[in-house]
Amino acid sequence: MPVPLVDVRAQYERLIPQILERFQAVLESGTLILGPNVQAFEEEAAAYLGVPKTVGVANGTDALEIGAGDEVICPSFTFYATAEAIMRTGATPVFADIDPVSLNVDPEDVAAKVTERTRAIMPVHLFGRPADLAALTSLGIPIIEDAAQAFGAQGVATTGVASTFSFFPTKNLFALGDGGLVAATDEELAERVRMLRFHGSRDKKTFTYVGTNSRLDELQAAALRLFLGELDGWNRARREAAARYAELGLGEFCELPEDEPGHVYHMYVVRTPEQARLSAALFGHEEGFLPETEKASRENLALPMWAGIPAEIQERVVSVVREASTVGAAAS
Repeated sequence: MPVPLVDVRAQYERLIPQILERFQAVLESGTLILGPNVQAFEEEAAAYLGVPKTVGVANGTDALEIGAGDEVICPSFTFYATAEAIMRTGATPVFADIDPVSLNVDPEDVAAKVTERTRAIMPVHLFGRPADLAALTSLGIPIIEDAAQAFGAQGVATTGVASTFSFFPTKNLFALGDGGLVAATDEELAERVRMLRFHGSRDKKTFTYVGTNSRLDELQAAALRLFLGELDGWNRARREAAARYAELGLGEFCELPEDEPGHVYHMYVVRTPEQARLSAALFGHEEGFLPETEKASRENLALPMWAGIPAEIQERVVSVVREASTVGAAAS
């Protein structure tokens, strides 16, 4: 029988009767947007995380997009949404390398990338392991924590000026659809985020900022309130499962993630030079099964292209490709 990478239903199945009760209460109330469940969840999440305020938003990507600036340093090894959110504000993502053990951003490389245009650092608590926030804080630059994968991890959300979470269904704390949260250590910033999620307005009459429409809805908040009470148990179960992989001897065949008390194992990611072979064995795809598809995935390279792309930019692209190809041919 195939084993899925994540079985979300297995986590919430026993809770379905309670979920349905909460959904029924929301439906009977007729309040579907920014109602009492959203307000209660924001208060409960703030208490759980140990921060003054949290603000529910529509998804984790919108949670990241909370302000503009010149340069924001982020890890090079992360999901696309980290850099995407920076660019959507008009800022420039500056990629820093990662620590080879934690796979989180390397504070020393971050320090080397700081310039006079650096407005913030956006570390990612990758796979549920907290980044080295103490070392990053010492740089004296505001920190925005991308904590999408780390709800419940020790030390997360209390250091940065803001921390962002995703409630995508595979996350440790998940919704039954999309959802996100911004946790703020600064109440004034939290209020600004609260307005930005609602078209930049407090009352739908006066519009202070150019905002967006990104609200956590009542049904998702009702489910999240229930799931928040389960989170500590779920995270303990993840840590127990991680320890069991080690006990079963998995470390004989690949490099296991180094454990630490704060790790909540959103994903259990090992390292191995035999990644392709092990992946094929686990997920049923063998090398050569789709030869042309595999060849294309190894060889395809997207180059800059848009309607009206300036000739000088294309000349620069070709120049870089020519130089790199020449160097590569000489090396081989």
